[in-house]
Amino acid sequence: MAAVTETGELYSSPVAFIYIFNLIIGVGALTMPKAFAGAGWLVSLVLIGLLAFMSFVTATFMVEAMAAANALLRIKAKEKLEQQGVVNRYTEAEQADGSHSENVEDFDSLDGEKEPLIDFSKDKPEQHLYEITTRVEMGQMAKMFYSKNGLRLFYLCIGLYLYGDLAIYAAAVPKSLTLVSCIMPHSDSHQTMNQSHVGNISKSNKTDDECWGQITKGNVYRIYLLIFTVTLGPFTFFNLQKTKYLQIITTFMRWLAFSMMIILALIRIHQGKGKNLHVSAGDFGGVPNLFGVCIYAFMCQHSLPSFITPMKSKSHVNLIFVVDFGIILLFYSLLSFSAMFAFDDLLDLYTLNFHAYDPFIHYFLALFPVFTLSTNFPIISVTLRDNLKNLFYRAGHPYPWVIDKIVFPLVTILPPIAVAFATDNLEILVGVTGSYAGTGVQYIIPATLVYFARKQLRELANSYDNKHRSKFRQRSWIFFVLIWAVIGIAFITANHIITRK
Repeated sequence: MAAVTETGELYSSPVAFIYIFNLIIGVGALTMPKAFAGAGWLVSLVLIGLLAFMSFVTATFMVEAMAAANALLRIKAKEKLEQQGVVNRYTEAEQADGSHSENVEDFDSLDGEKEPLIDFSKDKPEQHLYEITTRVEMGQMAKMFYSKNGLRLFYLCIGLYLYGDLAIYAAAVPKSLTLVSCIMPHSDSHQTMNQSHVGNISKSNKTDDECWGQITKGNVYRIYLLIFTVTLGPFTFFNLQKTKYLQIITTFMRWLAFSMMIILALIRIHQGKGKNLHVSAGDFGGVPNLFGVCIYAFMCQHSLPSFITPMKSKSHVNLIFVVDFGIILLFYSLLSFSAMFAFDDLLDLYTLNFHAYDPFIHYFLALFPVFTLSTNFPIISVTLRDNLKNLFYRAGHPYPWVIDKIVFPLVTILPPIAVAFATDNLEILVGVTGSYAGTGVQYIIPATLVYFARKQLRELANSYDNKHRSKFRQRSWIFFVLIWAVIGIAFITANHIITRK
């Protein structure tokens, strides 16, 4: 059961903070202001706090499951070494005296290893058993801890979510670039462009309209998609650490964009231009939509193995989570609350509300989704690639170089790119990916992984001294998360029925 993923270059805790921050802060955040306004300021504040907390809980579950998976790998390796050692020593003794003695107690010192590799005694628990040194992706953990049927359900869920994510990203980035390139706002239109006009632009399906001379919008979209594929596709062939500098650069852009939107909205309120000064405290009709948006906005669990394992020190993992989720919650709240009171008509994509500002602000914010999605695409693709490797991996049968380095990356990126080339209308895919598969990835999988991991390690080691054990260690937390997931799916389904999606 050896791991088939490499750890790669180690990095510090601040770099891990940046990775997690970038993964969570995405386009989902830009859909939150309208969802906040629909549910009311008080209900939204309570719900987003609960959802951030629940995502934090399952993130700690994932770290614990990673440590348990590393422990299981060490136990299996120890058992294998012991079996090989007994056979070798037995053969050597048999050749020496010609006997077939079954007493192997005298053979313990022949290899010079008098101390056991791992001591499970209660008076000397070995904390290093649970050190996270090998990157074990969700897929391999599922193989370790799930039954066959559970494994099938896992890969159905994670595959749907990750492939759906990549398809959404591959279509959304070229579509955003096409929108900016082909819909050039004139100076006199900055003050007259209203919600319906921008909405019609963003929803237009007239891809045969001319954009660059004789080149239609549809072909411009395909050109941008080809550039997107050539630029970001190669990252799938490398380790996640290869994107470190890209992550650091785009972190600055994220902070700048969010700060800019918050400050501009506050200035608008201060100048008395805000039209939406009497926001409802609560409208439960908007809760299902807000629930689905927030689940997508706090997603990070599927990529945590790629982020946490290469950290030089894992002692500050919980602190990183607390700071990341705390800052992100603050950003989301400031962004949504300032938006609710600054603009009367909020668009689905909040960055489009700044069309009336000067060209630099307009274009920078309009292109902000391109920055966030482009940064996340390599992260998601590497995660999907490693999970596909673990799906087909057989212990003792390493992949040939061509399969490992060429075939798996191509199988990862070609299907979503093909979908994006076929269509840029991914409304149904977004709904399924973010709602149902997202709920499974964020809540159900982490909770069940940690439940079965604890059970299996207790049976094998007769104890469970996991140094990375979640602070929410009571079994009741696991059941609470699962119940919460069921409630979430019910809310999302109700929202689809209400909106007739």
